[in-house]
Amino acid sequence: MNAKPDVRLPAVSVIMPVLNEERHLRGAVQAILAQEYAGEMEVVIAIGPSTDRTEEIAAELVAENASRNKRVQTVPNPTGRTPAALNAAIKTSRHPIVVRVDGHGMLSPDYIATAVRLLEETGAQNVGGIMHAEGENDWEHAVAAAMTSKIGVGNAAFHTGGQAGPAETVYLGVFRRAALEQQGGYNEEFIRAQDWELNFRIREAGGLIWFSPELKVSYRPRPSIKALAKQYKDYGRWRHVVARYHEGSINLRYLAPPTAVCAIAAGIVVGAALTPLGFLIPGGYLAAIVAGSLPAGKGLPLKARLQIPVALATMHMSWGFGFLTSPKALARKVIASRRPAVLTDAH
Repeated sequence: MNAKPDVRLPAVSVIMPVLNEERHLRGAVQAILAQEYAGEMEVVIAIGPSTDRTEEIAAELVAENASRNKRVQTVPNPTGRTPAALNAAIKTSRHPIVVRVDGHGMLSPDYIATAVRLLEETGAQNVGGIMHAEGENDWEHAVAAAMTSKIGVGNAAFHTGGQAGPAETVYLGVFRRAALEQQGGYNEEFIRAQDWELNFRIREAGGLIWFSPELKVSYRPRPSIKALAKQYKDYGRWRHVVARYHEGSINLRYLAPPTAVCAIAAGIVVGAALTPLGFLIPGGYLAAIVAGSLPAGKGLPLKARLQIPVALATMHMSWGFGFLTSPKALARKVIASRRPAVLTDAH
């Protein structure tokens, strides 16, 4: 028999966009249902047009939890786009606190309780924490090590950790529903980087975005080089859109991968056509990622450690290539859909 929810705590809606997530969906939802949070909770899964067993698993989860206080429901997302899924789930959900979780993310047991406390303590509109990459085989261990190292992702706090405090954006996020509704939800033109764009509008309206290392989500890396390359190419492509959308948002960390791609390409051309000295540039890059992978791979099996430079190069080169080839037409389309921040009465 289920205990009744504690009505003194705010009720929570957990929203989850999924597409082809049969491998991790059940585990991700079980981590939500096992949360150490006594308030009322619901889970809304927005399902894209998947080609695997995602819909079947989601239906099983709905049926298995039909008699529980923590109910699970689904909503269709015909477009398959993440921001459209998020908006559909927000619209279907009911509660004043909205927790975003991805289908391959596993919440730590006290994640929701801690986030609700931080919202109260800080007065923030959105709080988030660390994207803690964890693999399940040698390749995924290598990618996880690359994603949590500074040579892989620079100084991004939600990857590497850091002090609690105000932030431009956070990983996933636990929102006050009022802030989401005030801003009209996610901009659906942002197939990637939709979190950054929404958090920008919340900040522009005077709201606080808060990062805390107390919050941790275990993240499952992409299972192959091809999948990782596509992920990071899309990241680079959409980060350039963000740069064009909001001038002044680019820093040296974002410029490093495209600079590396250009320098390595130039070095190879010069080395092949003019002088072998040109090969010093790609050679130097290779030496740097091999050296950087040594501390990142501490404690991992040998097979995983040997693959860390491959993961790093895939991330850097794909991100840089995506950034360099991001079409201006895509940015113009997104800019045309710009939603101005909606200010509160106090602003």
